[in-house]
Amino acid sequence: MHRLVHARRKNTPKVFHGRSSRIYDLMSRWVLRGMYRRLAADVAAAAPQGGAVLDVGTGPGVLLVELAARRPDLQLTGIDLSADMIAAATRNLEPFGTRASAHVGDVTNLPLQDRSFDLIVSSLSLHHWDDPDAAVPELARVLRPGGRVHIYDFPSAPFDKLTDAARTRSVLNGPSPTPTPIRTGVPFLRCIRYVMSS
Repeated sequence: MHRLVHARRKNTPKVFHGRSSRIYDLMSRWVLRGMYRRLAADVAAAAPQGGAVLDVGTGPGVLLVELAARRPDLQLTGIDLSADMIAAATRNLEPFGTRASAHVGDVTNLPLQDRSFDLIVSSLSLHHWDDPDAAVPELARVLRPGGRVHIYDFPSAPFDKLTDAARTRSVLNGPSPTPTPIRTGVPFLRCIRYVMSS
């Protein structure tokens, strides 16, 4: 059942606007906080000293909040399709000043400069992307040479589409992508970390 629900769900903007966005913000900050802490610890271990990190599909920015608390040396940016989610992320990131920001944007057309980030992350977002194939060249464009992409999502997320698109377009063609199970701390919530590199 879980697999079918997420296999069919794509970008559903209404889910992330208005009252629904406020509920999602609360769920992320309270119910899923432990999971975001674990993911932030994983990201913090991978991010280079003084690096720039992009969170695609940042939602209310909880992963960035946890990361900012662990690594004050990092410059953090979040992108999300939903203006309401970005408003929540901006509020949640306010204590961290100018080193953490969030902006409305689409993974297939990132409003960011070329070669801006050392590490790109995305958590529980890939399964919503309408066009993972078109996302791959954009991720590659904003990634610095030697940078990495860490995608955290359900095992049923379309990781294979990312790999196929990278191969077809000859981008993110570092070592073969490696899927690794990640403990979320949330019962019945399975998550994979999928690493791609330039």
